[in-house]
Amino acid sequence: MHVHILGICGTFMGGIAAIAKAAGHRVTGSDKNVYPPMSTQLEALGIELITGFEAAQLRPRPDVVVVGNVMTRGIPVIEALLESGIPYTSGPDWLAREVLSDVHVLAVAGTHGKTTTSSMLAWILEHAGLSPGFLIGGVPGNFSSSARFTPGTKHFVIEADEYDTAFFDKRAKFVHYRPRTAILNNLEFDHADIYENLGAIQKQFHHLVRIIPPSGCILWNAGDANLEATLAMGAWTPREGFARAPRAGVTWSLDQPEGGDFSKFVVLEAGRPVGTVRWNLLGAHNAENALAAIGAARHVGVTVSQSIAALAEFKGVKRRMELRGEVGGIAVYDDFAHHPTAITTTIDGLRRKVGGKRIVAVLEPRSATMKMGVHRDTLAPSLAAADAVWMFAPPDLGWDADGVVAALGGKGRLARSLDELIEGLVAGTRTGDQVLIMSNGGFGGLHGKLLDALGRRT
Repeated sequence: MHVHILGICGTFMGGIAAIAKAAGHRVTGSDKNVYPPMSTQLEALGIELITGFEAAQLRPRPDVVVVGNVMTRGIPVIEALLESGIPYTSGPDWLAREVLSDVHVLAVAGTHGKTTTSSMLAWILEHAGLSPGFLIGGVPGNFSSSARFTPGTKHFVIEADEYDTAFFDKRAKFVHYRPRTAILNNLEFDHADIYENLGAIQKQFHHLVRIIPPSGCILWNAGDANLEATLAMGAWTPREGFARAPRAGVTWSLDQPEGGDFSKFVVLEAGRPVGTVRWNLLGAHNAENALAAIGAARHVGVTVSQSIAALAEFKGVKRRMELRGEVGGIAVYDDFAHHPTAITTTIDGLRRKVGGKRIVAVLEPRSATMKMGVHRDTLAPSLAAADAVWMFAPPDLGWDADGVVAALGGKGRLARSLDELIEGLVAGTRTGDQVLIMSNGGFGGLHGKLLDALGRRT
């Protein structure tokens, strides 16, 4: 079968392409911008890539077109597709029909932590010899790619995104996956371009809960009031709560010395110690992610001790507190944080790692929700634990970031161009500083440009 994919260079759609190729299909695709690393990954698989969305790419006629959620009406190839009568579908629907119908699906949902938790879970199953398929919205350090599928695979781990499916299907992606094991990490308001309020997102999460079978398992963050309210709408599947501190009704919790960095913690099952995790990750949020992964893995037969052994070898995920380089004693980190809660936990994790060293936080408010100004009142508090903060405010930001900088007092700075930002960072950093760059995009190559500029300074 010839599968043509529109919007192929996104992480999710690129993963669909790799899986379709592994399943034996001829795969082609197009995107507005075709560039490394995704372009080289796909070309290495023998996938023909087309730059742009012109109608001519539908000739010769493919058997099916898989439409990414970046595609909208008015794009030439979409208008031609609708006229042509060629069968089309969304990425989540194609995956559900062609791959997920015959496997045990383990889905990881939530506002934060999906990529890291999915990567942990996939690695735990791999370490235990289950050879899972997976599709993850990032690059796990323990694997060579973000997606994998082998015919005959019995388990599939998927990062279950609540973003909408396609221009013709406004349901959340995750309702297509029909998981048997589901992790619900947390629930906050996000994706303001899609959902008008928190209640609209809760409704989608409840749609997911409604389709998990009675033989399944829901691992849920018992400290999250929004998830608790969502489950109170109705749940028909056994649940196991996880939380940092043990309490009634919580299956998975942990014991961690006060003030520790969570590089070592004791796993508690129903308040009883069952093993100690020693690993390279830091932060309470990652420890909670680990609890969820341990619980989900046990639902498919992996023992707690097997999971703990796997976590000791877990290498993390690219762009999650990733050290990009160090010049003149100044460390530069790359992190995907783009929501106030994630920003807070990221800075806290770095603080636990570096102690009293100066943290210089750099934020690009790039997501659609950020550009709409939804989080403007909570950004300053989320950045407050850093010693210095640079806000990037390009002309297309859509709102005035001066208020955020003013709320940070003397530690806040504003940059309206990349050159201004680099110049300010080079002038204002000193040996021992930890520069934490947070964005859900490429940030114009800031990480490499800053390291080069610091190198020229020394």
